[in-house]
Amino acid sequence: MFLKLFLVFVCAISGFFIAYLSYPIDSWWTWPLGVLAGVLVALLVIKLEHDLRKLSVRVIIGGVIGCMVGLVIAFMFAYGLNFVNKIRENQAIIPWIYAVLTVAMGYLGIVLGARKVEELKHVGFLAPKREEEARILDTSVIIDGRIADICETGFLEGTLIVPRFVLDELQYIADSADPTKRSRGRRGLDILNRMQKMPNIRIAISDQDFPRIKGVDAKLVALAQMTGGKIITNDFNLNKVAELQGVKILNVNELANALKPIVLPGESMSVKVIKEGKEPGQGVGYLDDGTMIIVDNGQRYIGQTLEVVVTSVLQTTAGRMIFTEMKGLGEKKAISPSPRP
Repeated sequence: MFLKLFLVFVCAISGFFIAYLSYPIDSWWTWPLGVLAGVLVALLVIKLEHDLRKLSVRVIIGGVIGCMVGLVIAFMFAYGLNFVNKIRENQAIIPWIYAVLTVAMGYLGIVLGARKVEELKHVGFLAPKREEEARILDTSVIIDGRIADICETGFLEGTLIVPRFVLDELQYIADSADPTKRSRGRRGLDILNRMQKMPNIRIAISDQDFPRIKGVDAKLVALAQMTGGKIITNDFNLNKVAELQGVKILNVNELANALKPIVLPGESMSVKVIKEGKEPGQGVGYLDDGTMIIVDNGQRYIGQTLEVVVTSVLQTTAGRMIFTEMKGLGEKKAISPSPRP
């Protein structure tokens, strides 16, 4: 803030002296205009600096190169117009032609250079580093916390990108009036602090933003498309939306499901029935890893631990469901005599 105020002060003083030295003493009314012009220039520079912070270095370099090319083309046009007789005869319009060409070609160069630089991302110093693929953290996976456990085991190393708009969302949740949301937001910030202290992980904060795009999920997809990276998440909806747009996803829930022990029909296990199921007579229990166990005819045994036999396994994107029946029930069904005709 001090530097911004200093810039405004210097520009205002400079504007005053430029007006004072450029006009006679009796034109005192021009001096306030000089101060006002200096302040406006300072405000314009501050606004430009604020907008440039949201752009990547590659886009800025593309804009600068485009502007230089545009100015060279403007110079060539202006040089060629010197040989036109009507223009050579009217020397008064030459500065205006130079000004129009310079502004127009410079503007086109900046816009085209900034927008088309993505097409040159494989050329020279404009190409992003390819030592490691960008991996972008979603808000939900940070709050979930399992990503920190994965990093601690060494299965995930290198640089993880946390966009500034994700940090802003975490801070907004942490400042919520709702105690539950506030607790989740603070947990996410604690997880990031924990990951920053890990020797095999580097947390990089990305200032790249997309002001015209609304919603954190849409911005994450846009950032992944721009960097060619992957989004680490456990959000089912973000997973589907990103896949439809060709963005690669690393889903922590899918990883957890893949690491769960394989259960085959016919295997026995012990499960405590804790509540009733959706269907009549069903009981529901859970394994230590959170896998849901459906016990057929287990509703009347709520609160008891039963020996059950796996009948089938259903794998969904939300998790794994194991259908069972009480041990011995299947044997009784098998040995019971069939009714006589």
